[in-house]
Amino acid sequence: MKVAVVMGGYSDESVISLRSGKLILSNLDKSKYEAFEVHILSDGWYALAADKKYPINRADFSVEIDGRHIKFDVAVNTIHGTPGEDGHMQAYWELLDLPYSGCGFYQSALTFNKRDTLSVLSKFNIPRAKSIYLSKGQEIAVEKIVAELGIPFFVKPNQSGSSLGVSKVNDVADFDKALEFAFAEDHDILIESYLKGTEVSVGVLNYKGRTTVLGLTEIVSQNDFFDYEAKYEGKSEEITPARLDQETEKRVRETAAKAYEALGMSGFSRTDFIVMDGIPHFIEMNTNPGLSQQSIFPQQAAHAGIAFSDLLDNEIALALKRKPLWKK
Repeated sequence: MKVAVVMGGYSDESVISLRSGKLILSNLDKSKYEAFEVHILSDGWYALAADKKYPINRADFSVEIDGRHIKFDVAVNTIHGTPGEDGHMQAYWELLDLPYSGCGFYQSALTFNKRDTLSVLSKFNIPRAKSIYLSKGQEIAVEKIVAELGIPFFVKPNQSGSSLGVSKVNDVADFDKALEFAFAEDHDILIESYLKGTEVSVGVLNYKGRTTVLGLTEIVSQNDFFDYEAKYEGKSEEITPARLDQETEKRVRETAAKAYEALGMSGFSRTDFIVMDGIPHFIEMNTNPGLSQQSIFPQQAAHAGIAFSDLLDNEIALALKRKPLWKK
């Protein structure tokens, strides 16, 4: 089976995605799959083989490598950010009738949009922070934000990952700088109340036909919050399993599975919560979680005793069963 392991993307998260792709390549069973390293980057689409770049034909997502025409049987998608985590690549593959891993294009677009995700989950009574939505050009008085959300509060790009563009505002004097930082990533932003509690990250997937909570990881950041530096540059402690009492752990697991199913998810996901007074408050869902050696999702798989190669087999099997929306 010819597998395109698709990595990269057009955002600053591309570096992390390339690491994730390498881990997938090293864990795919070579007796079952012929794997190809495919980069989707702002400078082009290509397969990488023996340090040579071979352009991807965007008409059918095929490639010519040393005179051999490769038509992929399935795409394993590990692009972080746009265009692989916001539904663009998924919609393209659907039109080509090419099976792909992870969730569908609608779920990708929905979960990449923080405001819309929170709006959907509000119908399922899943606790979350208070929030204010703001578009570039709109004016809002910081005094009104403080009155509604309190201080400190967070300013986040509406569509961005890896905590890019996120600021914690501890003083109103820092508000304008936080706006500028967030608007550099997206035209729309979300301003959220601060939740003081234990941060946990929960891996959830469809494993062997069932919604399965892979594990709970407690995040202890050395920085003011779990920002890009804390996530990827060693400025945090990640404790698996999370140090929660049995009842709270059960509540987090149930809420994570509920959110996964409410959003119509499939494939790998990592959902972040702040546990406050024993109640998990939803922060966001990541539908293409980092899969590098340092990432949380592989740590949880190892703790659960599930070989990463088995998870990849499961993902590919799910991808092959999916029918494009226009064929249903």
